[in-house]
Amino acid sequence: MRLRGKTVVVTGAARGLGRATAVACAAEGADLMLLDLCGDLPGVPYPLGTAGQLAHTAALCGRGENAVTTAECDVRDLRSVEEAVALAQDRFGRIDAVVNNAGIAAPSGKPVHEISEEEWALMIDVDLSGAWRVIRTVGKAMSARRSGSIVNIASTAGLVGYRHFAGYVAAKHGLIGLTKAAALDYAPAKVRVNAVCPGSVRDDTVVEGRMLAEIARALEVPVGEHEHAFTEAQPMNALIEPEDVAAAVVYFVSDDSRQVTGSVLTVDGGFTAR
Repeated sequence: MRLRGKTVVVTGAARGLGRATAVACAAEGADLMLLDLCGDLPGVPYPLGTAGQLAHTAALCGRGENAVTTAECDVRDLRSVEEAVALAQDRFGRIDAVVNNAGIAAPSGKPVHEISEEEWALMIDVDLSGAWRVIRTVGKAMSARRSGSIVNIASTAGLVGYRHFAGYVAAKHGLIGLTKAAALDYAPAKVRVNAVCPGSVRDDTVVEGRMLAEIARALEVPVGEHEHAFTEAQPMNALIEPEDVAAAVVYFVSDDSRQVTGSVLTVDGGFTAR
């Protein structure tokens, strides 16, 4: 129970890695504030998490003695983020950790010169600026308390390039840069900021993930063949499981990593080692 007594905020918690992370934190005893947009976004060509899925995540997390609260939150809107963080502070009295997981994989699937300004702005706003808004909102209180952990869910796309994914790659590279800069800003206050870079994560039905299928769609890889295609690109010859990424997040949230900040941990089966 490494997280007993800690309050953890998870964005994008309705499904996928957000749900896997929330469940893993709950298993370690954390109280949770689970946030999600709970709706679709114009310009994103696939359905996003729903209020029902967020409620299901909460149900999976609330089977122990820990407390779980949910709220709708749009990371594109600073006021929405501030209101959600205020709810967490009112409910639990403090926020010990934040997991910036909210993100989108598309609009993607085209060369740079075909990306519209609106598509570019949407990707950056959600995947990079959304994390900045959350950090901006929690940073002052964490600094004043001289304690806290912020974990940004980046991607191997934050370390290498991917053809036809310029917006996503730029946003995730930016997120790693934000991680390192924020780590230096908050180090004197003992607030840690780290990033996890997942590789190709299997779309597990328990967490209702669909990111890998959407990446395959953008690359025009047949959905029925995409897992095999992505597995072939993995040095360990296996897709990453959601719980593998969640375990890395728990490490960063816990006191096991109390002297770790500004770090980028890959969970990619060796993909970026080549």
